[in-house]
Amino acid sequence: MKIVGLELGERSYPILIQNNILFHIPLHLKGHAPTEQTIIISDQSVSKLYGQTVIDALKAAGIQTDLFIVPDGEDSKSWKTMGNLLTRCIQAGLKRDGLIIALGGGVIGDLAGFVAATYLRGVNFVQIPTSLLAQVDSSVGGKVGINHPLGKNLIGNFYQPKLVLIDPMTLATLDKREMWAGMGEVVKYGLIWNEPFFKQIETSLNTLVHLKDTDAVADMLAFCCRAKANVVEQDEKEGGLRRILNFGHTVGHALEAATDYHYFKHGEAVVHGIHWAVWVSRQEALISASDFNRIESLLKQFSIPALPDNLLVDHLISKIKIDKKQTGKGLNIVLLEAIGKSRIQQVDDIAPWVKAWLEYQQK
Repeated sequence: MKIVGLELGERSYPILIQNNILFHIPLHLKGHAPTEQTIIISDQSVSKLYGQTVIDALKAAGIQTDLFIVPDGEDSKSWKTMGNLLTRCIQAGLKRDGLIIALGGGVIGDLAGFVAATYLRGVNFVQIPTSLLAQVDSSVGGKVGINHPLGKNLIGNFYQPKLVLIDPMTLATLDKREMWAGMGEVVKYGLIWNEPFFKQIETSLNTLVHLKDTDAVADMLAFCCRAKANVVEQDEKEGGLRRILNFGHTVGHALEAATDYHYFKHGEAVVHGIHWAVWVSRQEALISASDFNRIESLLKQFSIPALPDNLLVDHLISKIKIDKKQTGKGLNIVLLEAIGKSRIQQVDDIAPWVKAWLEYQQK
């Protein structure tokens, strides 16, 4: 088992990474989130794969368990779905010492975490991420929330889980599109935090995506979790350093919103957003030509949808302008000074860079 600790005083918690950990959930709950009543929130696809496994493990330990299933996809991160889940928690009689388990990818983690943060002004919750993107990023750090029709993740909170349980075996049931999407967040950590890790990804990208080396996959998961934990420990609520984790997300989130959340998976949009940030970093002479070429060469290997032909520049820019990272002084964007070294830069007008980048993409 690999254990990554996230130290936040009384709100500290471990991230446990182990094959088949789903069968041993009660054992780990005892020390970190003891309870006699649990509600599992999952989506249709994940619940079919792992819902009964988790239910059986909990019930065998004498824990009362209910499973609430929501539709797959970003549309579930909505006021309507959240309201329905809160109603069902009330109807199920979930007590303050009860527990909510998020079983699924990033959408489920964000949604279930926000339900836990608001129900009875806050009940404990545990993250059990089943997608690569959730395992390396969204399940760690306590960001929870839902989308608004005008933008992604505009409604939410910082609410830390009591425990994160990662079973790498769940990755075997993902289709390759989901794996490629998740690798966008993996590459992000190499670019903003650690050049040697980026080099490892360069040399073993297909091995990792196709799960050919289980030890290497576990090491990758642990590295990303440690990197994020390190950042969150220093800046839990994104007042400074944590903003570097938004690398690629400014344009990525805007691409999702501009295409109504149905064209790109989150990680796919982030890959395009990373390319934009790297391209801007090169245009501003922040990174060397060799670094730019290395990064672009790697990103070209990603099997993700291209930018849609009907993407309207002004529509994309309008989505960026309501990004949650916008402040009264401007928009905070993350650029690179080198592979493994990032910087936060405040800009007044991002539109010229977006237009120029789209022109570059169309060449």
